Amino acid sequence: MEYDVIIVGGGPSGLMAAIAAGEQGARVLLLDKGNKLGRKLAISGGGRCNVTNRLPIDEIIKHIPGNGRFLYSAFSIFNNEDIIRFFENLGIELKEEDHGRMFPVSDKAQSVVDALLTRIAELNVDIRVNTAVADLLFKDGRTAGVKLRDGQTLRSRAVVVAAGGSSVPHTGSTGDAYPWAEKAGHTVTELYPTEVPVTSSEPFIKEKKLQGLSLRSVALSVLNPKAKPIITHEMDMIFTHFGVSGPAVLRCSQFVVKALKKSKTGEVFMTIDSLPEKNEELLFSEIRRLLADNPKKAVKNCLKGILPERYLLFLLEQAGIDEDAPCNGISTEKIRQFAHLCKQFRFSVDGTLPLEKAFVTGGGISIKEIDPKTMASKKMPGLFFCGEVLDIHGYTGGYNITSALVTGRLAGTNAAK
Repeated sequence: MEYDVIIVGGGPSGLMAAIAAGEQGARVLLLDKGNKLGRKLAISGGGRCNVTNRLPIDEIIKHIPGNGRFLYSAFSIFNNEDIIRFFENLGIELKEEDHGRMFPVSDKAQSVVDALLTRIAELNVDIRVNTAVADLLFKDGRTAGVKLRDGQTLRSRAVVVAAGGSSVPHTGSTGDAYPWAEKAGHTVTELYPTEVPVTSSEPFIKEKKLQGLSLRSVALSVLNPKAKPIITHEMDMIFTHFGVSGPAVLRCSQFVVKALKKSKTGEVFMTIDSLPEKNEELLFSEIRRLLADNPKKAVKNCLKGILPERYLLFLLEQAGIDEDAPCNGISTEKIRQFAHLCKQFRFSVDGTLPLEKAFVTGGGISIKEIDPKTMASKKMPGLFFCGEVLDIHGYTGGYNITSALVTGRLAGTNAAK
């Protein structure tokens, strides 16, 4: 059987590409090596599926620090508002939550997957699961189909590669597509983990002093060698037995990876500002006044409530203050040091968890070799790429799925044409 379009990969970009190609009237085959489609989608957003984000386009691009600007052309054709309309037309009602994140009203990711699969069935797209592709086929300088691992060949005039990156491998994204792209003449940039927990060998981490402690709405920064912030994210974080994690850490992680590459010492420093809404001088004055007003009280009781208790006791210790000492026994120098640690607790980090533990893959097929309006390969006629296999990556919060759905839409539509 010959197809107009073969799509490799049944994640968000592949499902969207299959629908887009089917809506153009093409004969479409969707292949996935796993036993079911949409596995990554079904676990995204904590099982609720953050399908897109309603922020303005410029803001969305800012939240895709890995080559987000490449998507400007794509967004002019199919954007986040189009994604919202697309799902509503499939009968999925959406609701907006904090920071513009869009979720199904059902709070069930599976309902999103089911709606996409229903639409694919309506368009008579052929589906083959448990079908692994071994290679792409080219003939006379253009795309000719795919070769399966069982030796079968399937012919088609266009192939859309939507095989994902190398993160979350249990959902099937194990980096299969990079060698195929290289064979077609593409450059694959270095792969690295992004949106990933960060590791540290600091004694307080090794001794598990703060393990399990969450800090809310802190400003976390990655510092350059001159101790200036490269990036700061104000969100929640958590201390773990190996380092730090949580939303603020995940967003900073790709900057840690890049800074470590340049580091001569094998470590990079981060700082935590646990009270970002307060200026250090003001905080120092407030603490000093509080201690002066309660001269006989133990310092830990006097300062209760300004920080989570475990973190407060930890910073008092770091400042060399005995937590049980009376307030009138604390020197101005130590009060100043404590206020400084509240605003800038500095610690070293030395890496991240591996790529397979990351939420998102950094690096991938070079976007310089992809047409931004069609997702077509500039190297091989009839070949298209979409989703995380491309060197595009964003923060969590609906940005990566938005990129996958938009690039999938363009790849499927233009492959069918």
